[in-house]
Amino acid sequence: MKLTARLRWIAAPIVAVAALVLVAFGIRDTDTSWSSAWATAVQYPIYQNWSALGFTDQTVRQVIRLSQDGPQVRIRLSNRFGEYPLPIAAATVARSAGGASVVAESVRVLTVAGHAAFVVAPGNEIVSDAVESVGTVMTITLYFASPTGPATQHGQALATTYRANGDHTADPSATPFTERSQSWYYLAGVDTLGPSEGDVTVAFGDSLTDGFRSTPDADQRYPDQLAAAGHHGPVVNAGISGNRLITDSTVLGDSAIARFRRDVLEQPGVGTAVVLIGINDIGLSGSPGPDGIVFPPVSKEQLIAGYRDLIAQARAAGVRIIGATILPFAGSAFFSPAKELLRAEVNTWIRDSGAFDKVVDLAQTMAAPDDRTRLADRFDSGDYLHPNDSGYRAMAEVVAAALAR
Repeated sequence: MKLTARLRWIAAPIVAVAALVLVAFGIRDTDTSWSSAWATAVQYPIYQNWSALGFTDQTVRQVIRLSQDGPQVRIRLSNRFGEYPLPIAAATVARSAGGASVVAESVRVLTVAGHAAFVVAPGNEIVSDAVESVGTVMTITLYFASPTGPATQHGQALATTYRANGDHTADPSATPFTERSQSWYYLAGVDTLGPSEGDVTVAFGDSLTDGFRSTPDADQRYPDQLAAAGHHGPVVNAGISGNRLITDSTVLGDSAIARFRRDVLEQPGVGTAVVLIGINDIGLSGSPGPDGIVFPPVSKEQLIAGYRDLIAQARAAGVRIIGATILPFAGSAFFSPAKELLRAEVNTWIRDSGAFDKVVDLAQTMAAPDDRTRLADRFDSGDYLHPNDSGYRAMAEVVAAALAR
């Protein structure tokens, strides 16, 4: 049953037609075309944040950090999982001044096809007009005058989003923004115009890419740390916490196979995908997920077929695909000897099959020296499954080295 039906939400009539905006994704036809500089993988609305109820006469201010700047930017907004037209009454971009504050003179009105108010059709994504860049740490502020219905979102942003009553899109002050969330709403991506240092790298996967248990508002996810680890070029994060390679979920996101095209291959300027996924398929195999559904045990053959599907999609699009081995997880709630054996078998295939264009052996890097089934203590966030900030830095160093070769 769809979320809106479960909520028994009835949309107010909306008499508007969205402007049609066409954009070519996944290609770069000149040296000064659009490149993705920030992105997130959008998900179904959930009850754990603001998305289930959506917004009415409220302003939402979201802070992001671009991996590459340029003279102009454009914003991609998504109503992919909305069932009704999404009316955006006003929108701005601005340079962040910390928290919900922005630099007053940097505020720019965001338009679509020249209109400051616009509608995003259900199931669609819309691209804004180009606007002068405000710097790499920026805010995107959206005002929803009319009811939105349940909101397309990204659950584990590890960044604070702020909400205020009324229209505060042009307000530089943090004072009206009294409510906070750790999710993103309606944002899909930010592109920059101008010469790029290289093709876009898309980090694709689950919570280990999403950066779960890294320090909030500190940009310590492994894709964020690639630049500090020596990688040159734009990087965007297409991780979803809890995501699985071969299983769809309204809570944990569409499967990696199902979302690979939109979240990787349709990123403007994409050249490389780094794939780290599979631990949730293994860990939740034969167990109930957070959506309450119990899934049958998954096999090595099923996972290998899933990886081969991603590889075929990437090759058909001319995108290099790098496979990463699955991290150790002994001691976590997921662990069992049978699941550890499955992880080992899958990792052996990733390393030795030659199916990927290149392999990054993160399992080797992150394992305890005296027990290869466990995360090293210095990298463990405390749940035996997710790295801490230092662990994500170690992952970034290995991935950056692979990208350079």
